[in-house]
Amino acid sequence: MNDDSLKSRTWQGYLRSDGRKGIRNHVLVIYTVECASYVAHEIACNEENVHVIGFPGCYDNAYAIRLMLALATHPNVGACLAIGLGCEYTQPSRISEVAERSGRPSKWFFIQDVGGTRASIEHGKQIIARLRDQLKRETRRVPMTWSDLTVGAECGGSDGTSGLAGNPAVGRFYDLLVDQGGCAVFEEVVEMIGLRDILLSRARSPEVAAALDAAYKKAERYCKAVRQYSVSPGNFAGGLTTIEEKSMGAFAKSGTCPIEGVLLVSQQPSGPGLWLLDSVPDEHFMQFGYTNPNDTEGIMDLISTGAQIVLFVTGRGSVIGSAVAPLLKVTGNSNTFARMRGDMDFDAGRVLSGQISLDTAGRELMTLVGDVASGELTKPEALGHREYFVMYKHQNVPSLEAGCRA
Repeated sequence: MNDDSLKSRTWQGYLRSDGRKGIRNHVLVIYTVECASYVAHEIACNEENVHVIGFPGCYDNAYAIRLMLALATHPNVGACLAIGLGCEYTQPSRISEVAERSGRPSKWFFIQDVGGTRASIEHGKQIIARLRDQLKRETRRVPMTWSDLTVGAECGGSDGTSGLAGNPAVGRFYDLLVDQGGCAVFEEVVEMIGLRDILLSRARSPEVAAALDAAYKKAERYCKAVRQYSVSPGNFAGGLTTIEEKSMGAFAKSGTCPIEGVLLVSQQPSGPGLWLLDSVPDEHFMQFGYTNPNDTEGIMDLISTGAQIVLFVTGRGSVIGSAVAPLLKVTGNSNTFARMRGDMDFDAGRVLSGQISLDTAGRELMTLVGDVASGELTKPEALGHREYFVMYKHQNVPSLEAGCRA
């Protein structure tokens, strides 16, 4: 595919009531307390295009509620079933109401009201069958272009090749995506420690520079407060030596475009271009002790911004996937790609061996993203990976939907 045909490529998507377009048409099952998680997963078991997410806590958590509401109304989600036990603070009825107001068919119930495990599983499967049939009948298919697409990027299990090939290949693709009017969202401010001046130099405006500066300084204070930076024994084993070295490699996935602004969890870009996602907890909530609890948490945060696809860069290898949005795994280590071929989607290590240029890697990655947007399954999707993680976290931002509580 030549450059012109690649840039003008179109595919069929699923039109939502808010005008956004999805590349998948999932039914999402959401549980609102850990006590309902087994029933939720059993309802989704062996059901086509049914994904599960949920929050284990029995108490109010604004971050978790915002995240669940953003996922219930995600462009890849066509319908929603919310399930609770009946005792918890977060109410499945409110989640269902928000999904319905967004134009999505939605139902909810309490396990205690339905009659326990077996009755709830049977009841839930009946609801899923009706929701899925409704989606097949009513969802409009419409053309999509790059300007309809939001792509997130995360890295994990990094080694020396991540900053030399894996992340730079994503950066080249991001430049192409933004040039075609799409949205690119990258995160991990805790993996930008040491890069403050470089980060600020990419700001679209002085106002954006101030927001980037505030996000950077908060992340730096956070790392100092919990006495841990986002660098691990696995990173050291892979050839990295310092957080600054890892930061330079991680930042390469942002490409070269100006940064349009800073997003918080569940906030969507207000326009096309490159955006930074800040998922670091606010100061008076810095009690977790971990800068990055796990890769899946960051992936879910990216999906909450509306990303229909997430690129995950890993040098040492990873076997995770994600709920709601396809996860496409990129590695800069050709040995990792060969060893874990069943899990890796794209070998950017060919740049280091001289087989392809970085520009070619970016175009090839764009072709692969287009294939996935057109319906091709990523390796994690084909394997059935649907990991999710909604943690106990806090940020002071306005709720996506006020009143989603008891």
